Amino acid sequence: MTLHLSQPPAGALRAALSALAPEAALSPPSAAVLRRGAGRPRPLLALPVHALRGPAPRLAGADCTGWRFLLSGGDAEDAAPAPCGHDGCTGGSRSADGGPEYGPLAVGEFTEEGLDGVVASAEVVNGPDGPVFSHLSAGPFLDSTVRALRQAWQLTHGTPVRYEPRLLPLPEHYASALWLHGGQPGEDLLIPLAPSPLGVAAHQALPAAELLARLERSPAARPTALIG
Repeated sequence: MTLHLSQPPAGALRAALSALAPEAALSPPSAAVLRRGAGRPRPLLALPVHALRGPAPRLAGADCTGWRFLLSGGDAEDAAPAPCGHDGCTGGSRSADGGPEYGPLAVGEFTEEGLDGVVASAEVVNGPDGPVFSHLSAGPFLDSTVRALRQAWQLTHGTPVRYEPRLLPLPEHYASALWLHGGQPGEDLLIPLAPSPLGVAAHQALPAAELLARLERSPAARPTALIG
């Protein structure tokens, strides 16, 4: 088995697409992210975001707070069709004339295809009335996320365990990690993302229990950078 991308809720995808529409009213920082790219980006894949809080965090207490969509700068016409896991659905949106508006969202078995074209990410959070768009971002943290996905694929490809990649913010430590969630206790892995003020080098994959035990013994980190 290998990495397995989950299907995000339809409302989360709609929230991300609404923010990418030409007529969308965005905050100045999010609008600046779009201006740096050529053309309108499209969702390539989505990662669930699970917040882990407290001085002695436990993965069992990490609630899903939203979804982060990695956005590709490639043209929709260049996207290879792929099934979304729903009967009769390719995962793509339709324009007013019935043509595809963006390529299908990658779900199911993860491959590295398309990662070279990632230019930004769109954050969608769970609100009281459903998923709500939060912001667009780009830069070193996004680059570290893409690098960690490549690393995770290399680590898990051909293993008997199926892992689900998740993003795991660690607010008390001003850091985040890519969480590879396995099916059985003890299988979970964490890959700290850069910057990593955790006393652990960024992109050093560790068993989740080992890294969390280190965090429990260490004081909260000083704020050194935004954590995406």
